[in-house]
Amino acid sequence: MLPLFVRKWSRPSASTLIRRLLPLALVGGALLLAGCAPDSQLAVPKMNLGIEPSSNPQDISSALQILIGLTILTLAPALLILVTSFTRIVIVLSFVRTAVGVPQTPPTQVIVGLSLFLTLFVMAPTWTQVNDQALQPYLQGNISQKEAYQQGITPLRDFMFRQTRERDLALFVSLGKIARPKTREDVPTYVLIPAFVISELKTAFQMGFLLFVPFLIIDMVVSSTLMSMGMMMLPPSLISLPFKLLLFVMVDGWHLIVRSLVMSFK
Repeated sequence: MLPLFVRKWSRPSASTLIRRLLPLALVGGALLLAGCAPDSQLAVPKMNLGIEPSSNPQDISSALQILIGLTILTLAPALLILVTSFTRIVIVLSFVRTAVGVPQTPPTQVIVGLSLFLTLFVMAPTWTQVNDQALQPYLQGNISQKEAYQQGITPLRDFMFRQTRERDLALFVSLGKIARPKTREDVPTYVLIPAFVISELKTAFQMGFLLFVPFLIIDMVVSSTLMSMGMMMLPPSLISLPFKLLLFVMVDGWHLIVRSLVMSFK
């Protein structure tokens, strides 16, 4: 038996070894560099960030273009959601998942991914016009940046006008206190976008209500049947869920819903 004054040796931990060896490694590395190059000075890079006066207007223009480009990239997700068919599609698909009674199937990633690809499918003709009329001529140097914007926004505005209700458009015209437009060209884009968004929300909720009706009927039939049989403690949703899934599969629900969504933008 060891005496009390002799402490038992314990193996140091990895963090303790690192704390002990790191200063020695740093000192050894510095001595090694000094020994390899005794007559040369070790160059340490220096970085400077500042604002300096510029006498060239092109420098200011380039900086503003970079700032505007970064701003557009930041707002790109919002633009993709609000000025395309994505809003209506993702809301309707979410209603379908809730109506069937399986709030976690399909997963949210599947719903968003399917909505994104359906959006690309629906918006393909519009993006083709934007590419042919604005992007390619601008990249080839045939038109200016302002002309590219005007020619590129026109197909997108036409798409939004086709899906926007006059009532919603009149609402934002009155809220913006602008003169009553006589043609579509007189409607500013900042007025058209919110009118288009609330029109898409209304259309999506209308389609969602129609999707709920058949599943609601199944729930009511199952609930009344269980009550007539005296099964008060048995949850009706537990019995109606297989019947709702069976109905959805028999009518090929995903085919009908996707077809209805795509055709609603025609």
